[in-house]
Amino acid sequence: MTDDPVFDPELCRRLEAILLIVEEPQSLVSLAAAVASPVRPVRAAIDWLVADYDGESGPGHGGYRRGFELREVGGGWRLYVRDELDDLISDFVGSQVPTRLSQAALETLAVIAYKQPVSRSKVASIRAVNVDSVVRTLLARGLVVEVGADAETGAVLYGTTDALLGHLGINSLDELPHISPLLDDVDDVASIDGEVRR
Repeated sequence: MTDDPVFDPELCRRLEAILLIVEEPQSLVSLAAAVASPVRPVRAAIDWLVADYDGESGPGHGGYRRGFELREVGGGWRLYVRDELDDLISDFVGSQVPTRLSQAALETLAVIAYKQPVSRSKVASIRAVNVDSVVRTLLARGLVVEVGADAETGAVLYGTTDALLGHLGINSLDELPHISPLLDDVDDVASIDGEVRR
């Protein structure tokens, strides 16, 4: 008689639920803690899931290779798209332009649109918050682009793209509304940069 753990479909379901939402590979110990189970049956369930996703035949296995796999990376486990489907996923993600931007992204985009070419540090000083991740998001969505470097500091300068004009339904940045009527105290804003439109 063997001491091997018995296949536990409920444990597999619970592990799948955790693995679907994690952003970083999870160790067996952290997975076991998450599902309140000893490590040994969790290890057995992970092995079963790997085989199931790979399409290996056997009791309870799906019998076909899935588009994703459960991979061990750096001592932890996480779901990944299979390598052979990378091009498909890249094309799909690249074609998706979310219809909504966060408030932080909209504010950062407005500063770049009105102040371009402008450095990330200048945008951060105007917004009084760190904008690194927001600028990366705007770059990834094709709404802003690197347009050069500051001659004195070497800082990357950003500007908007034609894609932004298309989303706004305008032909040029000259069609952006003047900003001064939208502000309570234009002089305060003008003192920040001196180049705010009037």
